[in-house]
Amino acid sequence: MAPVPDPKAKRYDRQLRIWGTHGQQRLESCSICLLKCGPTGSETLKNLVLGGIASFTIVDGEKVEARDLGNNFLVSASSQGEPRAKVVTELLQELNESVSGSYVEEVPEVLITDNPQFFHSFDLVIATQMREQDMVKLDEICRSTGRAKLLIIRSYGLVGYLRASLPEHHIVESKPDSQLDDLRLHQPWPELLQFASSFDLSSLDDIAHSHMPYVVILLQAAERWRAAHGGLLPGTSSADKSAFKAQVASMRRTVDGEENFDEALKAAFHVSTPYRIPSEVRALLDDEAAGAGLGPGSDEFWVMVAALKEFVEDEGAGTLPLEGSIPDMHATTDMYLRVQHLYREKAERDVAAVEAHVRQLLARLGQPADSISHDTVRLYCRHARHLRCVRYRTLAEETGPETARGSVLAAALSAGGGGGLGFCGDLPPGSSDAALYVLLRAADRFHAQTGRYPGAPTADPQDDLPLLRQAAMQSPDSSSGSGAAIISEDLLAETCRAGAAELHVVAAFMGGVAAQEAIKLVTRQFVPIAGTLIYNAMSCTTTALEL
Repeated sequence: MAPVPDPKAKRYDRQLRIWGTHGQQRLESCSICLLKCGPTGSETLKNLVLGGIASFTIVDGEKVEARDLGNNFLVSASSQGEPRAKVVTELLQELNESVSGSYVEEVPEVLITDNPQFFHSFDLVIATQMREQDMVKLDEICRSTGRAKLLIIRSYGLVGYLRASLPEHHIVESKPDSQLDDLRLHQPWPELLQFASSFDLSSLDDIAHSHMPYVVILLQAAERWRAAHGGLLPGTSSADKSAFKAQVASMRRTVDGEENFDEALKAAFHVSTPYRIPSEVRALLDDEAAGAGLGPGSDEFWVMVAALKEFVEDEGAGTLPLEGSIPDMHATTDMYLRVQHLYREKAERDVAAVEAHVRQLLARLGQPADSISHDTVRLYCRHARHLRCVRYRTLAEETGPETARGSVLAAALSAGGGGGLGFCGDLPPGSSDAALYVLLRAADRFHAQTGRYPGAPTADPQDDLPLLRQAAMQSPDSSSGSGAAIISEDLLAETCRAGAAELHVVAAFMGGVAAQEAIKLVTRQFVPIAGTLIYNAMSCTTTALEL
């Protein structure tokens, strides 16, 4: 009898290929709170509901109005006058019956002030279309929970804004776009070296010779080089690389037809390139959180980093645990499996060594010995080269007059390019995407003074230009020099013309980007944006500002 297919595996088949079952499990245990369900919030949450989160709660105090019908696909004409949170919740639940949803008919700003404890039960809080002063308060609340991550999204006319905020985010599987295979041919372990030297290539028949894995070919070529060069391997100079490749080529029997030697020539750099721990991982190993700062309350991530550090200094002799996987090779099935077994066996020995350090650390910290599982240790070892940690400044630090990085913003403003109303890359200072960041903050100050946004339906956009310009030049970080930069008059006029409108085309784009960033935060896979993302729909550009 054929096994019954798992309906979830079938439903989420495509995304399981990206972040695996363990990533999907994290997603399916995530509880999300959405503040305001206009088009930006609705589009974001729609993507996450389709992805299979555990549950969501929408907080929104608005009723469905006629204007919602033009930019929000999750409301209908028949729902006018009903609570917007209720309508959006019901329609979202139709998209994925395995996701539970609820709503609170309340103004989010009131909830932030009157009931901050409300946010303590969520893993991720997504705040949309909210003012800076309210975001600063919410950021403090989310950080105080020790659990809730904050993701801020905004659509303002033809401009989008996104920023994550949490103390630090740990990434186990950063999944770089390109990476080198972890073959250790420059520094092979004894068993691999013994295996490679056990073959006499000259005595093999043509079929066996043409199907010898290139790992064996390169290690034998390296030993020949050592014998001729006083025990040294080829260096990284172009002369050494060319000479070593020529030596490898001289070991083949025919000019054409031996694909394994073609592979060996392409991978010859592995022999001449010394092993190096990536700078990002080295910074983690040297981080205080994995050393003197390690304590009973330390996160699993830092315990694992500390264990990896001990491994590097002890059994690893300066190297991280072997990943244990090998690329495809032109070889017989038997030979490939034998090489694969050697790499997996070494990787398992490294996992066992790291796990021993983990158990010792947990005992020293007074934590349960089983608080970090064997599978978790194996996961960290497999991805040790790609561990990352992103630390975020608080919103109060970013916007405060004493702590704002005004010089960084001033440099971005004066650079020009990357934005504006045209598609040209060479734009004058004040026309960059950084200027849009300043204008979004200026619009919030404008609202604080007038109770409305510039260019609101009841006002003439031209009349609001002077006050918006003044608000832009009175940035809290102007003392650091950024306020001296000139903001493009075109962008000032466009900000007033937009009138804080949520255009569905921008909201849909920001919803897609935001959902992607949310999944990164939840699954701890891929590296999220470290700063503030500004999307300029006028010039189709995005800029990340680390302020």
